[in-house]
Amino acid sequence: MDDIDLVIFDCDGVLVDSEVIAARVEADLITKAGYPISAAEISETYAGLTFRDILLRVEKEADMPFQATLIEQARTEMERELRRSVQAIEGVHEAVAAVETKRCICSNSRSDMLDMMLTKTGIKPLFGADIFAALETPTAKPKPAPDVFLFAAEKMKADPRRTFAIEDSVHGIHGAKAAGMRVIGFTGGSHSYPGHGDLLMEAGAETVIRRWAELKGVLGALASWSEIA
Repeated sequence: MDDIDLVIFDCDGVLVDSEVIAARVEADLITKAGYPISAAEISETYAGLTFRDILLRVEKEADMPFQATLIEQARTEMERELRRSVQAIEGVHEAVAAVETKRCICSNSRSDMLDMMLTKTGIKPLFGADIFAALETPTAKPKPAPDVFLFAAEKMKADPRRTFAIEDSVHGIHGAKAAGMRVIGFTGGSHSYPGHGDLLMEAGAETVIRRWAELKGVLGALASWSEIA
C-alpha cells in the first residue's frame, strides 16, 4: 500500500451497524409528524445525510413544515437506541487493523455519538484521535460537501489524490469524489438493499465490497492501478 497516503472510513453503516437503527427512529418521527415514510425509504433515499438535512429535503418535496423540536427529539431517541443496541459490522476490527497506511474516520455524526458508538463496539482504539465529525470542522458543512474529507487529509498530511474513502451512501461518495479522492463502496450493513451497490457505482465508487475480508485485496489492486500518479 505504498501508493496510498490515507484510507478514510465512514462510520455509520460502514464501521458500525447504526444506519438501520437511525432509519427506524427517523421514519417513525417523520411519520408521526404527518408524512408517512418507511425505514427502507429513509435508507435508500437519504442515507448519509444528517436528520436536519433529511427534514429539509422532505419539507421541500412534500411542501409541509416540520417542528424544529423534531431534531432534538431524534437526537434523544437515536442516542438511546444506539446505546442499547449498536454493534460493529462483522469483520471490521480485523479489516481496519490490516490497513498498513494512515487511516481515519470522517462522519456526519456528532463527535459525542461517534465516541459512544466506537467505544461501545471496541473500534475506537484502531483510530485513536483521528476521528473527524463534519459538523465540528471549521466550515461545519456535512457530506455531501467535501469539506470534512479535505480537512482530514490536511490534518493527516495526505494527498487527496492518494486517498481512498470507504462509503455506504451516495451522498458520502459525492463528497469524497468532490474532494478528489478515490472511493470504495460498502454494502455490508443491515440497511443495505437490492440495487445498493449499483447506486454506489453510479455515484462514483470504483468498486463495491460487501464483506470486510475483501478490503485488503481490493485496496492493493486499486492502489496499483495507474490512476494514482
